[in-house]
Amino acid sequence: MVSSGFQNIFKIPELKKRILYTFALLSVYRIGVHVPTPGIDSVALASFFARAKGTLLGLFDMFSGGALERLSVFALGIMPYISASIILQLLTVVVPHLERLSKEGEQGRKKITQYTRYGTVLLSIIQGFGISIGLESMTSPGGAAVVIHPGWMFRFMTVITLTAGTAFIMWLGEQITERGIGNGISLIIFAGIVARMPTAAGNTFRLLSTGEMGIFPILLLMTLMIAVIGVIVFVEQGQRRIPVQYAKRVVGRRMYGGQSTHLPLKINTSGVIPPIFASSIIMFPATLANFIKVPWMQSIANVMVPGHVAYELLYVGFIFFFCYFYTAVTFNPVDVADNMKKHGGYIPGIRPGKRTADYIDRVLTRITLGGAIYVSAVCVLPSVLVSKFNVPFYFGGTALLIVVGVAIDTVAQIESHMLTRHYEGFLKKSGGTRLKGRS
Repeated sequence: MVSSGFQNIFKIPELKKRILYTFALLSVYRIGVHVPTPGIDSVALASFFARAKGTLLGLFDMFSGGALERLSVFALGIMPYISASIILQLLTVVVPHLERLSKEGEQGRKKITQYTRYGTVLLSIIQGFGISIGLESMTSPGGAAVVIHPGWMFRFMTVITLTAGTAFIMWLGEQITERGIGNGISLIIFAGIVARMPTAAGNTFRLLSTGEMGIFPILLLMTLMIAVIGVIVFVEQGQRRIPVQYAKRVVGRRMYGGQSTHLPLKINTSGVIPPIFASSIIMFPATLANFIKVPWMQSIANVMVPGHVAYELLYVGFIFFFCYFYTAVTFNPVDVADNMKKHGGYIPGIRPGKRTADYIDRVLTRITLGGAIYVSAVCVLPSVLVSKFNVPFYFGGTALLIVVGVAIDTVAQIESHMLTRHYEGFLKKSGGTRLKGRS
């Protein structure tokens, strides 16, 4: 049972310590969200963001957990780190040195992680400088300036503050991954979105009390959210199982192999990475365009708004690209086929070696198409809600996909810790299939 599974968590000292450590670091992150950047008129800034609800700035604020709206020291959030990761993964395909590092095991991954940190700091400096310049030109609806004392001193202080904040969040994520329950970066994004959901729910019921939304759209919204969560859980657990047969072989006096098994291929192999990557790429130029008062930049900002056809097409295009790209980076059919051949495994009706790799690649390409369509459908849901029912933008499929996906991964990791120590997990042994992670 689930209740007994949660009780077993506290019987494992190491797992209990990891969970408490994770909660402690997430609490530090949430406290830092409320620490303001020096030199900002918070009242004027709140008035400015009141006009930005339902826009791209509202989406960026959702990913930062409300830090952008307050312009706290964590205003940039974890997006510079994600953007740097995207750039490094793209360069891994075209730069031979990075490609060699990616194949050198643990030492190579450490070197790429170090490059990612340098890229994060560089992007944070660029974004921080752009935001500082944009803040100096911002005013509240009443005409009050957001920056109290504009100038190079304010710009320098803002760049240092925001860059240090992003570096600290990056460190928190790495510590949660190494010493907590894992998925540090994803859990930080998860915490930011979940922290905003009570406010989102309150604003929705406020619309009901003022008569701006009827009871039927509210009920329809809740039903739709439950249905979307059910679809996300169902698809994220979905697999395409390729049968694999292992031939019998004699090693010394022992006989090995001869059993039948399967190769599980996830429908959504890339998980929540595509919408996060796609959002970060779109938000980087569009967010700067909202701050920099240049005509052609403002034209970009007007187009890159959720609900606009150009934005949605670009968003879906990036999701499809990263679904295939991230799957290709994390899953190599050639390596899988070679490992199967070395251990005497083969797919019935398919010759080992290149034919097996081509078959796996063909199956993976087909199911990745279905996964990309599913992710795109879930992520464009906010635009439908905004246009049809005037629902606040943060009730979006992107947020639900990230929250449910990260929750599944986290529960699966806790489950694996418990099963490793021979404790019953969240599901009974006789109660069906155990909850599995997506990777």
